Amino acid sequence: MTQQYDAPTPVRDLSTADLVNRLSSQVFELVRDEMALATTELKRKGAKTGVGAGLSGAGGLIALYGLAALVAAAVLGLATVLPGWAAALIVGGILLVVAGLLAVTGIGQVKKAGPMKPEQAVQSTQRDVEAVKGSVRR
Repeated sequence: MTQQYDAPTPVRDLSTADLVNRLSSQVFELVRDEMALATTELKRKGAKTGVGAGLSGAGGLIALYGLAALVAAAVLGLATVLPGWAAALIVGGILLVVAGLLAVTGIGQVKKAGPMKPEQAVQSTQRDVEAVKGSVRR
C-alpha cells in the first residue's frame, strides 16, 4: 500500500491563519531544539568537570599523605639542630606560605575557566534570532 503525499503549499498561497500556525509550530520546535542542545552541552561539560574534580580530589588526598611524611621528616631533621618546637614552627610557617601561593594560583585558574554556560546553544539562538529579524524585514 503506497501513500500519496501532497506537495507543500507555497508560502504565498497560504492564508494568514495558516502562516501564524506554521510560525507558532516552527518557533516551538526551534525553542525545544535549542533547549535540547543547551541541556546536552551542559551535561557534557558537567561530566568532564565532575571527573576532573574527582581525580583532583584523589590526587590531593594522596599528596596530603606524602606531604605529611615530608613535614614530619623536615621537623625531625631541624630538631637535630634546634629545639623541637622551633623546628615545627619554622616548617609550619613555610607550609602556610606555600598554601597561600597555591590558593592564589588556584583562584586565578578558576577565573580563567569562565562561566559554565552553553556557548554553542547561545550562539545558535543568536543566529536564529538574526535570521528571523532578517526575514521579517523583507
